Amino acid sequence: MASRLKSRININIGQFASTKPLSPYFGFDRGLPVDRYYIEDFLARNQSDIQGTVLEVGDAAYSRQYGGERIKVQDVLHVSADNPEATIVGDMSQEGVLPEGHFDCLVLTQTLHLIYDMPAAVRQMRRALRPGGVALVTVPGITPVDTGEWGHCWYWSLTPAAARKMFEEAFGEANVTVSAYGNVYAATSFLHGAALSEVRKEKLLPYDPAYPVVVCVRAVAT
Repeated sequence: MASRLKSRININIGQFASTKPLSPYFGFDRGLPVDRYYIEDFLARNQSDIQGTVLEVGDAAYSRQYGGERIKVQDVLHVSADNPEATIVGDMSQEGVLPEGHFDCLVLTQTLHLIYDMPAAVRQMRRALRPGGVALVTVPGITPVDTGEWGHCWYWSLTPAAARKMFEEAFGEANVTVSAYGNVYAATSFLHGAALSEVRKEKLLPYDPAYPVVVCVRAVAT
């Protein structure tokens, strides 16, 4: 989800004492949200996996950005047929929504937490991948909850330990790599809806396992 970056605004730390956030929209209305900085770094590090027959949820923006000409067939999954980009419609936790052994790569950014039966969804992801196929998944850790379209089904936030256990049960321990991003500065900035252009980017880089803002999973089907 691209967003035009606004000019840098210096935030007074006193603003963080407010009971109201700078933005109730994760920071999208101010620029690029902090969590998207982490998500895009994860995808950039694993962009070679985005190739062949690819499925992304919601739209194909990240697949196009990081897969480019390596993608031969692009599908988009959405829970609603109203989405004009959707080539597959349905709840991915339900058997039969995703074709079996069909995809080389699945790209799910900030989506899995909207599915109540997450383990079932992960099992269906594994089923949908060809041998050697890769799932690139990000989920929220410390996060605001959407007050708009997705608030009614915002079921979960995950720790790295929870994500690891869930994916290892479906893919096998040797086939799952879990990483996370965040620290108290990043978490505070994100909770208040500050945009990337408004924070000190170098302070987002150190990782503190007590404050995971984004949890990332790379899982390989065998």
